[in-house]
Amino acid sequence: MTHTPSETLLKTTPGAHAPAPKPPVAGAAGRSVTLDITGMTCAACAARVEKVVARVPGIASVSVNLALERADIVANSGVSDDAVVAAIAASGYGAMVRKGSAEERRLAREALEAERRGEDRRTAVLFVLSALLTLPLVLPMMLAPLGSTWHPAPWTELALALPVQILAGQRFYRGAWKALRAGSANMDVLVSLGTSAAFLFSLVMLLRHGEHAHGHLYFEGAAAVLTLVLFGKVLETRAKAGTTKAVRALIALRPEVARKLIEGVETEVAIASVRAGDLLVVKPGERFAVDGTLTTGQAEADESLITGESVPVIKRPGDRVIAGALNGAGLVTVTAIATGEDTTLARITRLVEAAQTGKAPVQRLVDRISAVFVPVVVVIALGALIGWLAVGADLEQAMVAAVSVLVIACPCALGLATPAALVAGTGAAARAGILVKDIEALERAAAIDTVVFDKTGTLTLGRPEVTDAIPVEGVSRQDLLGLAGALQAGSEHPLGRAIHALALAEGLTLAPVTNFRAHIGEGVEGEVASRHVFAGTPAFLKAQGIDLAAIANAIEPLSDEGKTVTAIAADGKLIGLIALADQGHPGSLEAVQRLKALKVQVMMITGDAAGPARHVAEALGLSADAVVSGVKPDGKAAHVEALIAAGRTVAMVGDGVNDAPALAHASVGIAMGSGADAAIETAAVTLMRTDPRLVPAAIDIARRTSAKIRQ
Repeated sequence: MTHTPSETLLKTTPGAHAPAPKPPVAGAAGRSVTLDITGMTCAACAARVEKVVARVPGIASVSVNLALERADIVANSGVSDDAVVAAIAASGYGAMVRKGSAEERRLAREALEAERRGEDRRTAVLFVLSALLTLPLVLPMMLAPLGSTWHPAPWTELALALPVQILAGQRFYRGAWKALRAGSANMDVLVSLGTSAAFLFSLVMLLRHGEHAHGHLYFEGAAAVLTLVLFGKVLETRAKAGTTKAVRALIALRPEVARKLIEGVETEVAIASVRAGDLLVVKPGERFAVDGTLTTGQAEADESLITGESVPVIKRPGDRVIAGALNGAGLVTVTAIATGEDTTLARITRLVEAAQTGKAPVQRLVDRISAVFVPVVVVIALGALIGWLAVGADLEQAMVAAVSVLVIACPCALGLATPAALVAGTGAAARAGILVKDIEALERAAAIDTVVFDKTGTLTLGRPEVTDAIPVEGVSRQDLLGLAGALQAGSEHPLGRAIHALALAEGLTLAPVTNFRAHIGEGVEGEVASRHVFAGTPAFLKAQGIDLAAIANAIEPLSDEGKTVTAIAADGKLIGLIALADQGHPGSLEAVQRLKALKVQVMMITGDAAGPARHVAEALGLSADAVVSGVKPDGKAAHVEALIAAGRTVAMVGDGVNDAPALAHASVGIAMGSGADAAIETAAVTLMRTDPRLVPAAIDIARRTSAKIRQ
């Protein structure tokens, strides 16, 4: 039994890569609820929200994702959403239930993102101001190795540090107050406590010693800690911003409006109002708004971003079309079958969301550490204070020791070292043309032992090119390409454009074409230099009464190589054939060889047919068992999950929307920079150049950087 893409996706339950847990899924015992959470600043906050929600009677499970700022909950039917929201609000955080319809969720998401962008801008401005004020305070330490003994005047230090303490510190004070009020201690508590202690101690020393307070002041420590932790927040918001773009890129493929036929009149309506059974008009160059059946007309649907097909798919009445696919040619009408949340595109979106909601192992470790980190640091600081007093030190010495513990602990690995490592490691990668979104991806990339490539646009160039031009006896290559290239000047088909481009590249003078006519899925015809020329599939020319005997022996071998054969005839006689294929990337073979040298297993999974896939695999030296062809988007994700379940650490490399679920489910998703936005935003690693050789380079950099981070 075969399934349509929509039916196949409907039967698929996505999961996140091991060992991250799958997002909660409602079963017979409960219902699933997703909340957008605001006010979380660190891992301890996420852990606090989880504990608070888990204590609400009737909650079966809860998973809070700090990066996505969302909570996925499974609750018994008797638990109201208001009760959960109230419990979260009582703990000092904000919560909002995600709306039911796609349109409601879109509007709520846009409003929330606008609010976050405003907050991010304010944080960035505040960081710049704090950095400018802090620089004179830390400058003496920077100049000391050069023999300088210069210091700002004590009262000048106060004037510089006070605005930083108030302006930059207020966000940490607010976060600390919320945490303490809720009975917990997060990193904001530690930052507030450490910097306040350093500032107030310095202020007391300044009031006591006046202009002679040098050596007793720690204004620069308080200001530097606030500025650096604020810088960590800026880096963190940049990393978190990318987590929601994948879904936005997928949703952007779906049109906001559709042309609906109402009593024979074409009317533009909102996509949300379209229902199954409605008849829609789709013009050339527009995307299909729904999954449906072509009712009238013929079309060439570019489904490369959805299914992985490297050439447009011919659609005739009765054929299925997929939401998000581009109608390249032909005015058609479509009967809607699946709309809104039931479309293939919507299901791919949910696959991406599901994979992103899991927590990486390093994040769960941070959750456990953060729960005890702040209390432990405070206890150590008090121990230092009491210990120094016990051995006879004066109060100033004891306070210096206690404050030192707090100040040193503030920019700890949980608050600053991770984003700092992100800048160092990803900066080196960026110079090599590799964009890494977060430190967890860098750590996971270091452990990769299996790389799975998509074919079209990844290992190949993603565009057809002429490979063979074979004229019949008595016809020159120039005549064959000249007539075919001139005829294809009026074509929008990728194959036709490739023939036209080759003719121009060889310097041929092309005569104008008249009476051009396209036969969708078959070929084209027209008048070129007073000659009636046909170009198309061998079956099409045969139907026109053209004798193909002269090229019959060449067609099958070329097709076996994964090439598309176009026959050319003029004035009723065959003049030759032109074969085209999606060319392999010049760096693909080297990329595979480098990966093997790194002891990495290489595989290829593609939605394309077996012939082209086999041809590419043979050229790259991949064995037959390392190639899977004809795979739909959910199938790619399933193959990746199976490899992970077998204990492999898998990198998925792709460039299309059809690759997005597999990219999200992989241990590390790697997207080509020239690919679809959804693939780029879903992937943890983006290659700025469309060059597969950057894949082994990314793994090598990750391994080196991971070792440096541990050091």
